[in-house]
Amino acid sequence: MENNEKRTKSVPQTEQQFLKEYDVNKYLRPSVSVDMLLFTVMEQKTENYRKLADKALNILLVKRSEHPFQGKWALPGGFVSADESIDEAAIRVLKKETNISNVYLEQLYTWGDLGRDPRTRVISCSYMALINSELYQVQPGEDAEDAQWFRVEDKWTQKKTTATEKGFIVEKWVELRLGNETDFASATVKVSKTVEQGISSVSQEIVESHNLAFDHAKMIVYALERLRNKVDYTDIAFHLLPELFTLSDLQQVFEVILGKELLAAAFRRKIADKVQETNHIRRNAGHRPSKLYKYNPNWEPDQ
Repeated sequence: MENNEKRTKSVPQTEQQFLKEYDVNKYLRPSVSVDMLLFTVMEQKTENYRKLADKALNILLVKRSEHPFQGKWALPGGFVSADESIDEAAIRVLKKETNISNVYLEQLYTWGDLGRDPRTRVISCSYMALINSELYQVQPGEDAEDAQWFRVEDKWTQKKTTATEKGFIVEKWVELRLGNETDFASATVKVSKTVEQGISSVSQEIVESHNLAFDHAKMIVYALERLRNKVDYTDIAFHLLPELFTLSDLQQVFEVILGKELLAAAFRRKIADKVQETNHIRRNAGHRPSKLYKYNPNWEPDQ
């Protein structure tokens, strides 16, 4: 009987057949969105003409006109369409939400916590840019009630280190304050860094949030840290300056981004190879003439 039986070998399925028969509903398909963090350095008003205008780091926010978080401030963002890449969506959404285009957007981080959007499961890819706000005319899109620049202030309010069996956990609480002449928003974000057996991981938790939508406080805190880490080893600070600038202008930009004062002599040594001296001089009332510099195109940022 065995001799009469024929074993039937299964014919391998081609990839074309597999894709034709594939059930796209086999797995839940979450929505994908993009959120943009646009920073700039803006002058703050001063009544003393002899005093250099103070500068502050600002971030662009839009006021939501629809639920959820109606009336709250949020990062410019929107959903990715099925017929575009994530980068294409970021460019499109930024233009639609703020009227800003032709800026270099750096992909920052992907946010996928459960429950981050009350509507449905949404995974968001965030982007960051540092721009000269004087070059752009901000206008809110159809889905936004308003769009404004907010001064950014952040500080540690508490820090705690706890030993574990295999390492330690460092917890810090960051207070975020965003404000301008017409409105205000704030949040407290707990950042936890766990280090065990040489492997580290970082998590964030919003302890409280006022007038800010979604988990955007987390994104802003994360972006601030990334921005400050980048300013020393890239040319990102020069995006905020005109072609010709003084070393004091450049130092002030660094101080605003880093959130601390820098010693002039040490700063000038640090950026010496990034700039080139020109024959131009700036003469301002109430100030000594200052030499003007320009960015050194031959300087290569660290990778």
